[in-house]
Amino acid sequence: MNPYSQHLDRNAANFSAITPLDFIRRSAEVYPTRLAVVHGDIRRNWQQTYQRSRQLASALQRAGVEKNDTVAVILPNTPPMVEAHFGVPMAGAVLNALNTRLDPETIAFMLDHGEAKVLVVDPEFAKLIAQALPLRKTQHLRTIITVEDALYGPAPVQLEGAIDYEAFIAQGDAQFDWQRPADEWDAIALNYTSGTTGDPKGVVYHHRGAALNAISAILEWDMPKHAVYLWTLPMFHCNGWCFPWAVAARAGVNVCLRRVEPAAVFNAMREHGVTHYCGAPIVHGMLVNAPVALKEGVPAGVKAMVAGAAPPASMIEGMEEMGFDLTHVYGLTEVYGPATVCAKHDAWQTLDIGERAQLNARQGVRYHLEQDAQVLDPETMQPVPWDGETMGEIMFRGNIAMKGYLKNPAATEKAFAGGWFHSGDLAVQYPDGYIKIKDRSKDIIISGGENISSIEVEDALYRHPAVLAAAVVAKPDPKWGETPCAFVELKDGADVTPEDIVLHCKKHLAGFKVPRAVVFGPLPKTSTGKIQKFELRKQVGSAQAIDV
Repeated sequence: MNPYSQHLDRNAANFSAITPLDFIRRSAEVYPTRLAVVHGDIRRNWQQTYQRSRQLASALQRAGVEKNDTVAVILPNTPPMVEAHFGVPMAGAVLNALNTRLDPETIAFMLDHGEAKVLVVDPEFAKLIAQALPLRKTQHLRTIITVEDALYGPAPVQLEGAIDYEAFIAQGDAQFDWQRPADEWDAIALNYTSGTTGDPKGVVYHHRGAALNAISAILEWDMPKHAVYLWTLPMFHCNGWCFPWAVAARAGVNVCLRRVEPAAVFNAMREHGVTHYCGAPIVHGMLVNAPVALKEGVPAGVKAMVAGAAPPASMIEGMEEMGFDLTHVYGLTEVYGPATVCAKHDAWQTLDIGERAQLNARQGVRYHLEQDAQVLDPETMQPVPWDGETMGEIMFRGNIAMKGYLKNPAATEKAFAGGWFHSGDLAVQYPDGYIKIKDRSKDIIISGGENISSIEVEDALYRHPAVLAAAVVAKPDPKWGETPCAFVELKDGADVTPEDIVLHCKKHLAGFKVPRAVVFGPLPKTSTGKIQKFELRKQVGSAQAIDV
């Protein structure tokens, strides 16, 4: 018998589940007085932030929250959102950070589907929630907690029976003896993604993946101890790419930001000495194109992370002029946000801006703690040649992958077919192993970093009585990267304008999903009646100009 398998069992002394909750506990113990959270006049250190998170966890349990219950929050990047990323899982519950840009119908669906027992609401979104609550089909929700924020003011509407956040956590124990998960596979968060269907899919994260993605992010960025992180990226988006946990691991500073505007961003950078921030291309473009006066006195060497569309040469050049260091990453909700990085090489710095832009535009290589990211032939499940020309599908496997889709075994099985997570993105792999997206096999439009399902938009279009057929594709946009363009075939005798179609869509869709352009005319179809979207993509000059 193998001697290494005898009398060498796991026990409490030599094995424990990996969880990002350990990060805040360590920072509170080692750096209790170091600044942790900044918001308006609020300044809290790591000991205070840890205590408030424990109070939240304790209060949730006293309110009846049990293991694997869902706690939903609809909050901007404010201190309660930071606390929720620790307090909710400390209670054994699962955090569902809701996208603040969604419509009431979609919010109601998520509250129902996720079976949220508790909902925490910022005043800015009280009206949205008031509209969503009557649309629910279930009665799982038991407690509504409302936040007050001096930087916003009073809520426009009052939610019946709601409890004030500060009064709620005051009921909790600041020394609450929270329990680490017995199994690192336990769920920590629920994030909804549109995918390619009308109904959002609930992506479930586990403690192990959340911790390892946070550590990977630190490694990819060489993120130092006490980094000052500015919250330009919504924490509802893949749990802020796991940076609430990464910042805690580094005992850094969370500089909160209610709204992303150039003046507010540059002021925060100057005032707090910001060292790191993340965002979609639109955020970085906004800063590059801001008036020169706003940029005066901004710290040099700020590290920026961009995901989504590849950064063009003009953006890279503009960032360098500001003294910022831009890193390009790629991922999906299903892999905790970014899971590949375009790791830069020193030799690239000797190249001209055009060559650097081409290299930096690639989606790159796997994160440190992801087992693998490759371009595979989806039919054979074999790697494509690393020639920069042969197309395949980007696939992931390893620790930084979701548990699966909540209550959707068929979609989960399909996503993990063959032992890999299928991204749906078509790409090539270069001789140096770096991946570059060439097209999207799904009809997803990425606008300002947000995924938009073309099918969801088409469903809304078909609800208009004058629409005979509809197809939606991505149209390039200098500000948003892509926006939805609707091609509509009208019924005979219909008398409507593009403006009528847009107004109709606004009644059924979140603002960012509404088509920015509407084109009337017969839709190109195959002999079997299938709409040829590749022809429509050609018309608008979309990057998705290949039929897949």
